Amino acid sequence: MIRKITYREAVREALQQALRQDPRVFLMGEDVGAYGGTYAVSKGLLDEFGPERIRDTPLSELGFVGAGIGAALGGMRPIVEVMTVNFSLLALDAIVNTAALYRHMSGGQFSVPVVIRMATGAGRQVAAQHSHSFEGWYAHIPGIRIVAPATVQDARGMLAACLADPDPVLFFEHAQLYNLEGEVDDDAVVDITRACVRRPGSDVSLITYGGSLPKAMAAADTLAGLGISAEVIDLRVLRPLDDATLVASVRKCRRAVIVDEGWRSGSLAAEIMARLVEQAFYDLDAPLARVCSEEVPIPYSKHLEEAALPQPGKIVAAARALFGKAG
Repeated sequence: MIRKITYREAVREALQQALRQDPRVFLMGEDVGAYGGTYAVSKGLLDEFGPERIRDTPLSELGFVGAGIGAALGGMRPIVEVMTVNFSLLALDAIVNTAALYRHMSGGQFSVPVVIRMATGAGRQVAAQHSHSFEGWYAHIPGIRIVAPATVQDARGMLAACLADPDPVLFFEHAQLYNLEGEVDDDAVVDITRACVRRPGSDVSLITYGGSLPKAMAAADTLAGLGISAEVIDLRVLRPLDDATLVASVRKCRRAVIVDEGWRSGSLAAEIMARLVEQAFYDLDAPLARVCSEEVPIPYSKHLEEAALPQPGKIVAAARALFGKAG
C-alpha cells in the first residue's frame, strides 16, 4: 500500500514497528518519553511501550550513549537518540573508541548492534551550537555505518536494516526534513548499502545527501529550463560510500557537482572528489566542483544563515560554470 506521510511520522512508525517486533529494542535519550522528543518523533511511544522501553535520560550524552553501547554488548538492540549532532561530540569517546572498535579489538568475538539517531543540519535559526553537520567527521571512522535518509521512504525503511546490522550505525535525520511529506510504499524493501539515482540526467551529476537533496532537486529543475540535464544522486549511506553508483553517473555525465552542508575544508565532498579523480579522471570533461557551507559557524540571523548554506542558486551557478557559463 502506498501512503503519504511526513518524514517525522515515517521515523515514528519505524520506531514503533521495531519496538513491536523485537522485545530487545528500546529507545533512550533526552526528552524521548514524556515530552515526546525534541522534534516530536517519539510522541505517543511512552504510552504504548512504557518507561522500561522508552527511557528518558539525564543531559549526559557520554553517559547514556555509553549505557546504550553496554546494552548492545549485553544482547539488547538499543536505539539511542542524541538531540542534535553538536551534542554528540560529548559522546565521541564512547562512539569512536568503544562502539567502533570492539569487533576489531576482540577478533570478531563481540559486536555492538546499537543505532544512534541524531538530528543534524541548519536552516532553523537555532544558532551555531545546534546547527552544524558533523556526519562527515563520523564517516571518517572505520567500524561504524553512517546513513542519512533524505526521503520519507528511507526514513520509514532504513531503521529496520540498521537494527539488523551487527555493528554500530549512526542515523542522521536532517532537522529541515521533519515536515517533508512524501509517499511510502509499505511493501518496499529498503537497503543501507547503495546510493540512489533520484533524477536521471545526461549532462552533469549533482551528488548530495540528507537535507541538501531537495535543494539539488530544485537546482536540477532550474538547470533543465536552461537546457542542462542534471542527474541527481542521493548518497543515502555515507560510510561505506557506494563508489560504483557515483562513478557510473560521472562516466555518463562527464561533469559533477558535489553538494555537502559540511564545511569545505576536510569535507565529505572532498573525499568524494578524490575518489572520482582516482577512478574516473579520464572520463571528465571539466574539473569537479563542490558547493559546501561557508567556513564560518552557522549564524543565527536568518539571512546570514541562508547565505552560509548550500542553496539551489549556488548549485545552479556551480553547474553552469562547468559549461563555461556564468551565474
